[in-house]
Amino acid sequence: MSRVIDRSVTTLLAMNHAPARSRRPWLAAALWLLAAVPAFAAAPPMKIAGLTFAGELPLGGQVLQLNGVGVRAVAWFKGYAAGLYLSARARTAAQVLATPGAKRLEMRMLVDVDTEEFIKAIHKGIARNTPVAGQPALADRIARLDELLRAMGKVNKGDIIDLDWLPDHGFQLVVNGQRRGEPMAGDDLYAALLLIFIGEKPVDADLKTGLLGKQQS
Repeated sequence: MSRVIDRSVTTLLAMNHAPARSRRPWLAAALWLLAAVPAFAAAPPMKIAGLTFAGELPLGGQVLQLNGVGVRAVAWFKGYAAGLYLSARARTAAQVLATPGAKRLEMRMLVDVDTEEFIKAIHKGIARNTPVAGQPALADRIARLDELLRAMGKVNKGDIIDLDWLPDHGFQLVVNGQRRGEPMAGDDLYAALLLIFIGEKPVDADLKTGLLGKQQS
């Protein structure tokens, strides 16, 4: 980006010393170069619960921006911090689901958790936020996700769990940078997983607020 800006500035400065007749094509070129510069600045990193989430990250051939961060907590007990990465900013659940391209929900564990508890939380969150009519179609894929989680035995403090959406492949579970299992097709599955965190009945209201980039209470 800086090279594009430097070239544009150099062109504009050179125009001052060029004959008036030759300035028009130079001006057009300079304006084209400036128009090529993205209108948005890089998303800044965010800190929460003593952890720093990168402002941007590459996924699925795109550069995603950090939409927001939050913490899953019950009173003083904090279970995990999470960050939501999207290709464009979103402030509602509907906007998040409609955002095209890759997505990532990154969880950083703050405590050790038995995977059975993790599985129960997923099932409960889906039951509370996905219409009953749509749940049977998810059953087989949720069962596969359960198997992947059970194979871990335990989720440890410091673990990073990514719930990734890759449009050309589907939902991919990633644990500490390592892919677990094969991608699962169907944006209905990924929507059901995201709604656990940002749906009408989220696992934590303050976490939802933070992930949607709003000020937490």
